[in-house]
Amino acid sequence: MMHTPEAPLAERMRPKSLADYVGQTHLIGKDATLRRALQAGQLPSMILWGPPGVGKTTLARLMAEATGRPFHQLSAIRSGVKDVREVIDSAERQGMFSTRAVLFIDEIHRFSKAQQDSLLGAVERGSVTLIGATTENPSFEVIPALLSRSQVYVLEAFGREELEAMVQRALAEDSWLKEQRVEVAEWDALLRSSGGDGRRLLNVLELVVAGAAAERPAGEDAEITVDDALVSRFVQANLSRYDKTGDTHYDIASALIKSIRSSDPDGAVYWLARMIEGGEDPKFIARRLLISASEDIGHANPTALVLANATFDAVERLGYPECRIPLSQCATYLASSPKSNSAYAAIGLAQRAVQSQGDLPVPMHLRNAPTKLMKELGHGSGYQYDHDHGGFSGQDCLPEALIGQRFFKPGNSPRERSIAEFLRSLWGERKG
Repeated sequence: MMHTPEAPLAERMRPKSLADYVGQTHLIGKDATLRRALQAGQLPSMILWGPPGVGKTTLARLMAEATGRPFHQLSAIRSGVKDVREVIDSAERQGMFSTRAVLFIDEIHRFSKAQQDSLLGAVERGSVTLIGATTENPSFEVIPALLSRSQVYVLEAFGREELEAMVQRALAEDSWLKEQRVEVAEWDALLRSSGGDGRRLLNVLELVVAGAAAERPAGEDAEITVDDALVSRFVQANLSRYDKTGDTHYDIASALIKSIRSSDPDGAVYWLARMIEGGEDPKFIARRLLISASEDIGHANPTALVLANATFDAVERLGYPECRIPLSQCATYLASSPKSNSAYAAIGLAQRAVQSQGDLPVPMHLRNAPTKLMKELGHGSGYQYDHDHGGFSGQDCLPEALIGQRFFKPGNSPRERSIAEFLRSLWGERKG
């Protein structure tokens, strides 16, 4: 009988030092921000934000080891305020005699406001160095008070070269894989199954090798050649065992948004159903619908943003299974709405102008003049109160260097044609 190790391959291959850590060179590569801090013995409180399986937990543990700090780990799914306080009390007692400990909280976005509040005092006092890991945008999921006391670092999904390096290291170092005499002849299916998730990649590799080894005749130890056909055969039926939101998590979210953008309500509700059946966080779905309502529909139907916002509120109040209904209503409504990306395009153009032109001065007539001195200096001089001119004065509101620049260009939907006509009636061809 083939002996299979108790710990998954991904756990067995967890890097033991920063030298073994793969990826995130923008953070811990030579001369990178975190690398310099660690070399100086410094470790700020931080939020590590990135997709699953990119090494957030490992990086936190290795940074604690590199700075000689005790490491405490909690999972936001299984821990409450009592657990947080116990760890903080323990860390503070240890801190009387040694350097302050690291408190690592996995999936910190799942902590309630009250649970996050319970961390504030210790972080502020410096009793612990907090490292939170999240797959969700911390701007939405971490309370502002905690966010302001932490640095946010973005971790990136692994590229092909990094994923191949992880597999080669496993083949060279893991004793069980070496016993199976494994060679990778084709990479595409194996890498595709990972979705950039290193943990998933290694666990899929183990699944495929274990399946192939079990099919070998008793007493034989022929080499196992991993190719696309072998991976497809074993992964098809078993992929969901590893992570129900793994490789297809972002693909399906993308398919939902692109179905909405393509005005295909059937496609939108199908991909929505896939996310619901996969156990996706309903707030994750609602946020993406909210973004789409503004990015893809915008001025063509402003009510879409109102409905999407109401949907987000409904999701927070209802939860599963009932919230699937307003999610479906919103997704099909957005898909059936006229489309415009004019607001999305306008802010992009304006941001590029800011980046290329720098901080252009505010024209004097638009400046605030709350004091006598500011008025004497010309702030607000020449400003025309539009309501004194029939609702429109015709004054320019851009910095002088940008006068004549067009950022907002209404699209061709009926509603936006009326916007264009209104602007043209005021400005002529300058903004119509």
